[in-house]
Amino acid sequence: MSEAEIARKMAELDRLLNDPEVRMDAHRVWALLQELRAPAVRAGA
Repeated sequence: MSEAEIARKMAELDRLLNDPEVRMDAHRVWALLQELRAPAVRAGA
């Protein structure tokens, strides 16, 4: 995953968690967290 993709996913996650005008979508939050965690797992971190 490129740095741009990571930044985009982090921004979306931030918006979902912190923007009071955006409806919480728990499934999307968990999906984003899984996607962001996947590179670290593959790298052995």
